[in-house]
Amino acid sequence: MEKVAGEVAEEVMDMDLGTGMSGRRGLGRGMAYASLLAPMAAAAHEVGALLVKTPRRTVPSADTMEELAAVYRDLESPAVEVMRRHLDALLPGVPWAEELHDDTRPEISPDAAPGPGLPAAGDVWMVDVIDGAVQLMQDLPYFCVSLALVRDGEPVAAALHAPLLGETYLAAAGHGATRNGERISPSARTRLEAALVGTSHPPFAAGQPAAVAAAGRSLAAVLPAVGAVRNLGPTSWQIADAAAGRLDAFWEYGRDDANLLPGALVAREAGAVVTDTAGRPWRAGATGFLVAPRGLHGALMDLLEP
Repeated sequence: MEKVAGEVAEEVMDMDLGTGMSGRRGLGRGMAYASLLAPMAAAAHEVGALLVKTPRRTVPSADTMEELAAVYRDLESPAVEVMRRHLDALLPGVPWAEELHDDTRPEISPDAAPGPGLPAAGDVWMVDVIDGAVQLMQDLPYFCVSLALVRDGEPVAAALHAPLLGETYLAAAGHGATRNGERISPSARTRLEAALVGTSHPPFAAGQPAAVAAAGRSLAAVLPAVGAVRNLGPTSWQIADAAAGRLDAFWEYGRDDANLLPGALVAREAGAVVTDTAGRPWRAGATGFLVAPRGLHGALMDLLEP
């Protein structure tokens, strides 16, 4: 954390909070988004430390969704309290968006407004204090803390922290992306046959039957063409790992903005290609997502949208 914070500490000390849109206090229009990264990382680290200390062997007795939800709330509530304390102090008055699981929303066009819960103008926090909560509740290590500041429907600052790995991805619009203070870049591979590709699905995927069907079709198309396909847990972290070249690419079907927005910024700033599954620039509310290096993106598009 000291290394990450040190890179932007000078900017943070000079940060000026201006009046945001809609009359709320927010980040001044002329201010570098990178000035938010150190305090965002500090928030993610404190939440991550809290989650690691929380007893996790509680799920085997939860046999219904209601029981599982109760376990989740017990984990989430103190983590949210810590995160709110940090973010309210950082940008007073900037609201949080709810996780976007509106399964009744119709298919959108490329020109549609940002997804539900995201204002078309102004600032909003997109936060998932436990991306990979199911794994955490099963005492598996594949989870992270993710958050992004979204301005006018686009992510402009993001922090992802995996406490058990001791790793933190940071990105700010126009400032690049790092992992533990080191610049990252996507894979240099150009052939799918050796590629390691990740995929996942939105939470409560049964509510998005078209996404479930597309996930099955796409897996059948991609699996024979690549070296391996894996689902390595939290969606935002898999996207960031694709941005850093650990994974060669990542795709997902369905609306999952809460998990996609932070990773999408990391990937864009690292130099990866981030689109929907029709090849258009990805934006909140889209029903498909693909991140890949330029050398693989076209070949994956051919498989996903033949």
